[in-house]
Amino acid sequence: MHDMINITTSRISETGLPDANFWRGKRVVLTGHTGFKGSWMALWLARMGAEVHGIALDPQSSPNHFTLSGIAEALKSDNRTDIRDGAALTKLMTDIKPEIVFHLAAQPIVRLSYRAPVETFAVNTMGTVHMLDAIRQAGSVRVATMITTDKVYEDQNWPHPYREDDRLGGYDPYSASKGAAEIVIASYRRSFLAESGTSLASARAGNVIGGGDWSEDRLIPDAVRAFADGKPLELRKPDCVRPWQHVLDVLCGYMLLAEAQWSVPQDFARAWNFAPDTASEETVGFVAEHLARLWGGGAKTVFKPNPDDPKETALLRLDSSLARMYLGWQSRWSIMDTLDNTVAWYKTASGGKTPMRPVSEAQIDAYCGLKQPANIKTA
Repeated sequence: MHDMINITTSRISETGLPDANFWRGKRVVLTGHTGFKGSWMALWLARMGAEVHGIALDPQSSPNHFTLSGIAEALKSDNRTDIRDGAALTKLMTDIKPEIVFHLAAQPIVRLSYRAPVETFAVNTMGTVHMLDAIRQAGSVRVATMITTDKVYEDQNWPHPYREDDRLGGYDPYSASKGAAEIVIASYRRSFLAESGTSLASARAGNVIGGGDWSEDRLIPDAVRAFADGKPLELRKPDCVRPWQHVLDVLCGYMLLAEAQWSVPQDFARAWNFAPDTASEETVGFVAEHLARLWGGGAKTVFKPNPDDPKETALLRLDSSLARMYLGWQSRWSIMDTLDNTVAWYKTASGGKTPMRPVSEAQIDAYCGLKQPANIKTA
């Protein structure tokens, strides 16, 4: 099930950032491109000159980053295909003939997985099976990076970070469906794709925040909705500790991994953790209070426990030593930078008059050290 550490070659980026020269002209399939992470990734890849083909359902919320930032205009093709439809997915992949695949499409909400467990397993586990088989049959894919989650690990109730070779598990249907997907990925790697020359890796990260996420049951979107309506943000479990990181930090890691897979295919065909250092670990309550201060206008939080809430890990840490050592990846934005940029994006969008694609592009440029964010109203 697990891969031992057998990396013999480092592929450390000199800048710690994706190489635009590498991505220029690459034919990329990105599933889940209408979602929060996927839409940011589509924009970043297109900005570097990649030929991006999106595969996803319609955006799941309104508003959403994909629509507000006009991501469709940056794509080579925008395909509405359900990853549960294996035949349609295989035909599409065979027609596109991608060189690189990022698989982000998922049912990502823990609480929803309790209400819709069959759908969650169908999307997250069998959807991954369909995607991998489409990759196998397309015959053109050199690199595939499959995105899972930090919640794939069996909860050992210990304080130290989880490493890539720790036991997989999953208490709730969401976590279990993603843990099962990791087993599927390892099986396809060994049974089919390693022999065909496709480098297949998985990437595990969690608690990703940034502008443009309006999903249900997530702290930042819940805060934005509450503050915009002049209501207090209700906190169910303010003492839970999480490693907070900006969406661009995580996407940077995904792209650095794909570049390494291209250069040294089999050394990097394994599971990878992407998590910030302990300086970015804070309680839900701390982050919520800081969000309220940044938002201003009397925004506040209130503790409102719910005895019917599903089980949730109080402390979850990942060890990203492999990504730091062999990819040269690390978080570029501190938790305060992350919160500042996140609130700035939402406050700009809340006016409803500012085109958001330049704002999103400005934040990508600022992350890459090219210039400071522009046209962002922070007050």
